Amino acid sequence: MSKQERLLTVLTEAAECCSPLVREPLSGGQAVELSRLFKAMGDPVRLRLLSLIASHAGGEACVCDLSGVFDLTGPTISHHLKVLREAGLISGERRGTWIYYRVLPEALGRLAAVLVTDDAPVVTA
Repeated sequence: MSKQERLLTVLTEAAECCSPLVREPLSGGQAVELSRLFKAMGDPVRLRLLSLIASHAGGEACVCDLSGVFDLTGPTISHHLKVLREAGLISGERRGTWIYYRVLPEALGRLAAVLVTDDAPVVTA
């Protein structure tokens, strides 16, 4: 199954479990959870990191692949990755001296499901 097919599957499943904003208002708990995700993605560096990880070959990227893309220090990149990880948007796995990051499609699915309207098609590309 390709990366786009997996994402489409997750988005379809999320759409079945979560009501779009146009159908019914969010509960307090839903608003808190979703705002954490949106806040984590609200920084341009973090949004770009998320995109770089998601689009990397195999759907995962080593921190060594990400650091050279930005004119930022290693600790700053690590901070942004920590924010994304704590928000539940990415996961990290240590392999030797490097950490490899992967986007968690179910988190993106929750975001997409709440933003999609009933008559709008889900766009995966």
